[in-house]
Amino acid sequence: GTDIPSAQYGGRHGVTMLPGGGIGPELMGYVREIFRYCGAPIDFEVIDIDPSTEGNEDLEYAITSIKRNGVALKGNIETKSQSLSEVSRNVAIRNELDLYVNVVHCKSYPGIPARHKDIDIVLIRQNTDGEYAMLEHESVRGVVESMKVVTVENAERVARYAFEYARQNNRKRVTTIHKANIMKLSDGLFLEVANRVHKDYPELEHNNMIIDNTCMQAVSNPHQFDVMNMTNLYGTIVSNVICGLIGGAGLISGRNYGDHYAIFEPGIRNTGTAIAGKNIANPVAMINASIDMLNHLGHNEHAKVIYDATYQTIVNDAIRTPG
Repeated sequence: GTDIPSAQYGGRHGVTMLPGGGIGPELMGYVREIFRYCGAPIDFEVIDIDPSTEGNEDLEYAITSIKRNGVALKGNIETKSQSLSEVSRNVAIRNELDLYVNVVHCKSYPGIPARHKDIDIVLIRQNTDGEYAMLEHESVRGVVESMKVVTVENAERVARYAFEYARQNNRKRVTTIHKANIMKLSDGLFLEVANRVHKDYPELEHNNMIIDNTCMQAVSNPHQFDVMNMTNLYGTIVSNVICGLIGGAGLISGRNYGDHYAIFEPGIRNTGTAIAGKNIANPVAMINASIDMLNHLGHNEHAKVIYDATYQTIVNDAIRTPG
């Protein structure tokens, strides 16, 4: 819980909206329609980032807007350029704003066909360190090196966030995911930092699990997990697996936090280009992201109205997207 400033005037908040590519723009259209109906006191500043351009003007404009507003709602931004120097805009935004932690709450919806029922797992992953440092180079022709970066500072920030989240939300256990049996220095450091931070939270259990075993356990016995603490790449893999268990990519939202800014987006970072424009994309993940954003800004009543309506549509009315 950091105190994140937000642009506010007359009880209304300015929020940066980055529709992104694929299904992003149509999902944002649904969010704006819902906000209009329920009178949510949000004024969106919409910024489109063109994925096919090499320049960074759009990106810089977006980052300036988020710094001004403090909060953003975003879709997934494609990186179409084949240039090796062109980095993912999604990663660039997270790095520039130091959004060091990503939180994905995977909770089952009653009545949605799923491989397991009553799943309730909070995935807390690094956003900035790890394999996503984007440090790759061809050292000699035909040999490519990719660096994985683990720092004490970022490992500690994420571990502390995980334990603090568990404490404040009456969770019992944090599981740190790693591959320290092979990557003894990098993942070893991540695990060592988590063990050290755990000492400040004696009432919580802490265990660790190797990433490959985690994937098997997530599929066969997901109820053993409560809060999970992991590096960037492992978090991407595990969140996709668990979201798949509870009904797919279109349900779960993701929250990105730093000390000063917050970005809300669908939990599975997928552009959904193949189904764009067909009016069949599941809007629930983006709607849930907008609910997270409203709660973050203190508009809890509006958030509850939208959440209750969404829940009733899915659970009681049993309305589904085709697929």
